[in-house]
Amino acid sequence: MSTTSLPTPDHSPRLRAALLAADFTADGLLDLLGAPAYAALARSETVPALRATRGDTPLETLVRLFLLQRPVPRERAAVALPLDEALAGGWVVEAAGEVRATVDVRPYGGPEGQDWFVVSDLGLAVGGAGGASGHDEGVVLGVGGASTTLAGITVRTPVGTALDLGTGSGIQALHASQYATRVTATDLNPRALAFTRLTLALSGAPAAELLEGSLFEPVGDETYDLIVSNPPFVISPGVRLTYRDGGMGGDDLCRTLVQQAGERLNTGGFAQLLANWQHVEGEDWQQRLRSWVPNGCDAWIVQREVQDVTQYAELWLRDSGDHRTGPEEYAARYDAWLDEFEARKTKAVGFGWITLRKSGTEQPSIVVEEWPHPVEQPLGDTVRAHFERQDYLRTHDDAALLADHFVLAPEVVQEQVGLPGAEDPEHVLLRQNRGMRRATKVDTVGAGFAGVCDGTLSAGRILDAIGQLVGEDPVLLRDRTPQAIRTLVEEGFLEPAPGPR
Repeated sequence: MSTTSLPTPDHSPRLRAALLAADFTADGLLDLLGAPAYAALARSETVPALRATRGDTPLETLVRLFLLQRPVPRERAAVALPLDEALAGGWVVEAAGEVRATVDVRPYGGPEGQDWFVVSDLGLAVGGAGGASGHDEGVVLGVGGASTTLAGITVRTPVGTALDLGTGSGIQALHASQYATRVTATDLNPRALAFTRLTLALSGAPAAELLEGSLFEPVGDETYDLIVSNPPFVISPGVRLTYRDGGMGGDDLCRTLVQQAGERLNTGGFAQLLANWQHVEGEDWQQRLRSWVPNGCDAWIVQREVQDVTQYAELWLRDSGDHRTGPEEYAARYDAWLDEFEARKTKAVGFGWITLRKSGTEQPSIVVEEWPHPVEQPLGDTVRAHFERQDYLRTHDDAALLADHFVLAPEVVQEQVGLPGAEDPEHVLLRQNRGMRRATKVDTVGAGFAGVCDGTLSAGRILDAIGQLVGEDPVLLRDRTPQAIRTLVEEGFLEPAPGPR
């Protein structure tokens, strides 16, 4: 399907009104289908949803039409839609008394309860599970796990300008339209830009500036307050599918994107993206990623998952449907992936999040960590707070730290770990129940210190009191404790107390 045969946004307001009137929303779908069928649909499994939509209500008609890609009788479509306008706009086509959808339209709940719709190619509302098999390389996917992950970690504060680089079906641009005065969306694939225009129009969001081209080339020398990107980060032996294969060797596309993002950010601006990176024989992966960070930027890089090269190849061979080809063809493609990794001395591939902030400092904070544990989305506020804490620690030496006042972060709890019946615990844990959900081991002094941090006393005064209680020299305690306080602040267990003291 070329871009000229895609629907036009002209009739979007009437179509949107009809979808909402039928309760064709994220909540409406959950109520109609039930949780199991709703979850199955997110995995591209349609049978449970087909069983749940055997009636003739407008909502059931719309689900069958736009989500399940089933033809519906004209008379049913005319009840659920302004059919003449939907036909004129190219959203549906009619043949032999039946109406079919030309695109996938998926309800999507915005962060503040907005009823949005993401428009993508038929059958490609979510990635994986062979979703792109049999389609042209320029197919455009809808909302998948990577899209929602990026949306969840994005810092969402009011900004003047935002750039969605590699927009796909436009979900990040849709989010950005709620807090950015001007949104620019780019993509190498012109079909993706057409779908982004439809997603924004059908969601009732402001239009974005849409530019065709690779990486930062379409935007010239423009700078932005926020850059987000879910790029084609797959490390593959060639370009077969535009939405996932970046066209550069290894992880060069992600590296280039990170390195070029610094000069495209305004001071204080954030660049946030998902990425894959190689674990190369003889190289420390953390140092390798540190070398990507541009000058003048703080960075927080979180590795969420690591796969060996066989697991990684199999994942993306399934994604493109190669597991359903003949055994010889599958083996040849699998071999090509392993040849690529062997040539690059790649032993594994990491996946995670990269956030840059343009600080302009000569002493940047670059944190590279592995965190495969569950987190609480959305994490945008957690990401912003991380960089605020780095600013604080960079400007406070040990003396300033001891003179300051702290409070325990919300929903931090203390756990004592030891054998049943033992007089004293083996160790004490502080655990976060929000955000990154970290846990850290502390000694008796650290636990006592955190427990009384309510902003009333300075850190130094608290340590003096603890020293008297446990019989330790307060001077020695002041000397050895600031690093522990610094770690508790850096990881978000303690926060500087607000307001004047």
